[in-house]
Amino acid sequence: MDLGKELLKTMQIMIDRKFRNYKSDRTYKSVVKRLDKRGYVILDETGSERIVQCCIPGVHLQAGQLVYIKEPLGRLNDIHICGIIENKGNPGRKR
Repeated sequence: MDLGKELLKTMQIMIDRKFRNYKSDRTYKSVVKRLDKRGYVILDETGSERIVQCCIPGVHLQAGQLVYIKEPLGRLNDIHICGIIENKGNPGRKR
């Protein structure tokens, strides 16, 4: 029995358990695929379509617009649009 390997294995089990129960807000980039009567259709982090609301007052988004999505404490039912990514044009294009 190798004591070093056993210690590392035990530490890995402890870390895995801690992260399994860890919940935090996650913010990531997405795109508005289309507008729906219930909200905006976006792609979540797994690539699934979800209908979400925008929490920015007075903003009307278009299909194809890049946005930031917030997933509070890992709750998929509460995800929403929290920011807009400005399109600064194609950086590779010369003017």
